[in-house]
Amino acid sequence: MNEQVPHDKSLDNSIALMQEGYLFIKNRVDRYRSDLFEARLLLQKVICISGEEAAKLFYDSDRFQRHGAAPKRVQKTLFGENGIQTLDGDAHILRKLLFMSLMTPPHQKRLAELATEQWQASISKWEGSEKVVLFDEANDILCRIACDWAGVPLQESEVKERADDFSAMVDAFGAVGPRHWKGRRARTRAEEWIRGVIKDVRAGGLKAEADSALYAMAFHTNLDGSQLDTQMAAVELINVLRPIVAIATFITFAALALHEHPECKEKVQSGNSNYLEMFAQEVRRYYPFGPFLGARVRKDFIWNQCEFKEGMLVLLDMYGTNHDPRLWDNPNEFQPERFKEWKGSLFDFIPQGGGDPAKGHRCPGEGITVEVMKASVDFLVNRIEFKVPDQDLSYSLAKMPTLPESRFVMSNIRRK
Repeated sequence: MNEQVPHDKSLDNSIALMQEGYLFIKNRVDRYRSDLFEARLLLQKVICISGEEAAKLFYDSDRFQRHGAAPKRVQKTLFGENGIQTLDGDAHILRKLLFMSLMTPPHQKRLAELATEQWQASISKWEGSEKVVLFDEANDILCRIACDWAGVPLQESEVKERADDFSAMVDAFGAVGPRHWKGRRARTRAEEWIRGVIKDVRAGGLKAEADSALYAMAFHTNLDGSQLDTQMAAVELINVLRPIVAIATFITFAALALHEHPECKEKVQSGNSNYLEMFAQEVRRYYPFGPFLGARVRKDFIWNQCEFKEGMLVLLDMYGTNHDPRLWDNPNEFQPERFKEWKGSLFDFIPQGGGDPAKGHRCPGEGITVEVMKASVDFLVNRIEFKVPDQDLSYSLAKMPTLPESRFVMSNIRRK
């Protein structure tokens, strides 16, 4: 390894990663004044990289593969075992086309409409409540609309349990101990539930609409023409549903942004759809969502005088890249207007990954995320009035994933 590449001195950085969370890579990039450094995590040598050029490198599928990158503990909670996130090459592209077919603008629009309907339907219940916790409500609403849109039957009596399970899978991502085990139990329950639904569809007991996510997963065929086995179909259908429920995090941070920046609220009130889009994008850039992504080196190569050896784990800093002062003026200030001039590079703005979603591993659901966020922000600003009582709205960058401590409590809710 070249001597010019910074090495973090610690014997193992796993504790530091748990203590620093989202800032772990950024702190060292700043300290070493280098976009890459070597560290040890869970007793293996890891290269950490940050910035736009690093993101371009990371999404070069000739140099990196996803197989073997996601730890089993993350597969057993967040992704599901052997899901799309672990595939490479033609198998990945075929599976990705399946996901892309479900994320088109008409699908995005439908989910945003369902979100608006569900938010509106909540008002009468909220008006009689002393207080409402926005994150919890968003979780339930998003679970309802995800299942409705996907064609997955969901009884009203089970919404809360299913929503909590999706949320627990996400919450387990960076967790050890009780949060991790809660996420594993949640995944086991969800997979059992969705396997049953897939079996019902295949046996003809449940009809799935031809353009629904349920139908697409139940009848998708692999490269060899075989159907996905029931377990794999369930994992991938959950990989469609779970990220929709995870938008609750962005909605909660959007409410926090409106509260802390009243001038933004006024601009959203003006009904300018361009501003609403910029606001949603700035929430995704500024607030913490995914901390970093992992891949393994496919074959030996050298980049920036650093030797990348076959099989090595490489982590790309999402949070740090979204706060990189070379890419963003005043990155630690919340400024939606910055997106007015933004040209849309595939590698400088990576809250849900980088690169071309059709070809690489970038999340194909960004359009859905933004449209559902816009519908939700419009509702919070233009459809209801509420008070924000005293509460702890701080969030810890050491906790991955993170949220405002109080999950955003609203009181005195009234229809506008």
